Amino acid sequence: MLKIEATEGPNGRSRLRLEGRLIGPWVAELRRACEPVVASRRPLVLDLSEVVFVDAAGLDLLCALGQRGVALDCSGFVAEQLRARGCR
Repeated sequence: MLKIEATEGPNGRSRLRLEGRLIGPWVAELRRACEPVVASRRPLVLDLSEVVFVDAAGLDLLCALGQRGVALDCSGFVAEQLRARGCR
């Protein structure tokens, strides 16, 4: 299960706070949540501090989003997985 909570920061920066596991169908759900903000070129931050597991498809999506300018606020666990894939 993955919980996605959208908030707007005082500086106009959109923030998505994720909680749970970024796996399977939740990867597509996160892609759908991010795409309108990324396409509009507004700043976006993904708060991944409460994500406990990310599968390969989730890591691919996070890498792609990072390359598109999305800021990834990661726990040490997720940051290490991204580093191992060469994304950080």
